[in-house]
Amino acid sequence: MELIAEIQQRLAVLEPESLDVHDDSAAHAGHAGAASGGGHFELTVVSAVFTGQTALARHRRIYNLLADLIPSRIHALQIRALTPDEF
Repeated sequence: MELIAEIQQRLAVLEPESLDVHDDSAAHAGHAGAASGGGHFELTVVSAVFTGQTALARHRRIYNLLADLIPSRIHALQIRALTPDEF
């Protein structure tokens, strides 16, 4: 399964109103930390599930869903986790 599709599938449990996964790996080609093949991704998730949660709690929830992909397939992950009102 393509990695972006896998990320989207795993985050579907958050019932996102909007989910954008951008592979930014090409901009980091040759980066020492990415030598193992792990990619760089930007992620924006908009979900009512985040209502009342701190930014840290939101990020932890996302990291827990993707934990086994880090650092082997995902080297770097930039996260924007928002409620619908914040979006």
